[in-house]
Amino acid sequence: MSKTLIDDRLYDYLLSVSLRESEVLQQLRQETASHPMSQMQIAPEQGQLMALLVRLMGAKKALEVGVFTGYSALSVALALPPDGKLIACDVSEEYTAIARRYWELAGVADKIDLRIAPALETLDHLLADGHANTFDFAFIDADKSNYAGYYERAIQLVRPGGLIAIDNVLWSGRVADPEVQDNRTAAIRAFNEKLHQDERILPCMVAIADGLTLALKQTR
Repeated sequence: MSKTLIDDRLYDYLLSVSLRESEVLQQLRQETASHPMSQMQIAPEQGQLMALLVRLMGAKKALEVGVFTGYSALSVALALPPDGKLIACDVSEEYTAIARRYWELAGVADKIDLRIAPALETLDHLLADGHANTFDFAFIDADKSNYAGYYERAIQLVRPGGLIAIDNVLWSGRVADPEVQDNRTAAIRAFNEKLHQDERILPCMVAIADGLTLALKQTR
């Protein structure tokens, strides 16, 4: 979800003085805005933040769980060096067909290895194939009931000093409302508590878009 936690006037100002969005990213965002599931797209300032982090840490190998129409993957791929690689996991050929078009348009299709299969299977295969501790950056933005499973695999795949980013951790504020007890909200609450107590990482929950937790894998 891309709903902001600040009011519209301040949000518009934020974008006007901070967002540098390439034409191809803007075109993808505009096309996705008319999609029936448009709320699944990340906010542009969130994509910009992740791209900055990828550049800052000199990431070359990245992982994404949940692609949708490809905005986050495109943001990360554009930030990777020419020899960088992003392995992207999704189950929808339909949604990712849009993504593929824009990856080609942006000239980064060769950086993105799209795996159409249940993400837990893909992640398990990566671990079995010897990719543990080799990824610099991972982004999780898929079905909330499996967040814990995605995270446990991602923390094995990411190297010490690598970064895991997890989307929707504020869940439009529902996580803070004790009267909201649906399964997805409960799953995110439990996940947030899990990361808060996890000594394997240094966590930071950022109030950007619908909430983004950054988890730095400890080096000791």
